[in-house]
Amino acid sequence: MPKGSFAEYNATTATQITFYYDNGHDETFSIPIPSAELAPLLSQLLNQAWLTFHLVDQTVMINMAKVEKVELKPPVMELEGEGIFLNSQRVTALHRGAVGRFKVTE
Repeated sequence: MPKGSFAEYNATTATQITFYYDNGHDETFSIPIPSAELAPLLSQLLNQAWLTFHLVDQTVMINMAKVEKVELKPPVMELEGEGIFLNSQRVTALHRGAVGRFKVTE
């Protein structure tokens, strides 16, 4: 990759955050904060009732009570402590809304 390209800049200075809502939908944002700098703020941010993202064309507010899961890319390896599992691997992907859609029963 050429030096100074947007892709290289974006990978080192931004964090991608995906919210998975309790209705089965998901939404991804790119924020201009490296994951290492975001780590100390995560606990405080995720305990907020609402998060607000100012985009180029709109402002998006997320009700954290409706969020089931949050994913961050790149990984935030700076997180440590109780409830943190290092060197984990995902074995199966999350299956959302499969019941009834493909004739699967519970």
